Amino acid sequence: MLRRTAFTLATAMLAGGAARPAAAARADLLFNGRNLAGWDQVGDANWRVERGVLIADRGNGLLVSQQGFGDFRLIAEFWADTIVNSGIFIRATNPVTINAGNAYEVNIWDQRPDPTYGTGAIVDVAKVAPMPKAGGRWNTYDITAKGDVFTVLLNGQKTVDAARDAKHARGRIALQHGTGLKDAQGVPVDSGVIKFRKLVLQPL
Repeated sequence: MLRRTAFTLATAMLAGGAARPAAAARADLLFNGRNLAGWDQVGDANWRVERGVLIADRGNGLLVSQQGFGDFRLIAEFWADTIVNSGIFIRATNPVTINAGNAYEVNIWDQRPDPTYGTGAIVDVAKVAPMPKAGGRWNTYDITAKGDVFTVLLNGQKTVDAARDAKHARGRIALQHGTGLKDAQGVPVDSGVIKFRKLVLQPL
């Protein structure tokens, strides 16, 4: 269940992401800071809440919102290890099996083998060059999906500028902790820590 809040998106922002004039509308808190209410777990990632922060550091899986969304602006504060394979999937059309083919993945992966779809990009939709780095600090994503137009800012820097894609009009939001890296024998290994401490969504 989403909690309607009197906070505006302007008050939800860190200094790294400047609020826009349209941010005066009321917004939904997707994460209540206490537990995983409103989310389903898919896969074996060890998602939990510690001191008001969503965190995962082992396994391969997602936290999937129980509610779907169409047009929105999402503010997400996250902390990522430099090696972590993570991301925020939006408009995921299959809440059980989520990937870049049935959702839009706003990536968090500084060491992605193909950096054109690394941190700041929307995988297979909007490349980023040069790729910004998010590892080792708190960051703010400002993601807007309106119709078939997508805009992404990372810490106030625009990484996706009005990219267009019409495959998915509505769906769930999902937070990822993946493997992605492999050891010398080619076996996937855990890829560090991902944390989220604020997830605020304004329907458009």
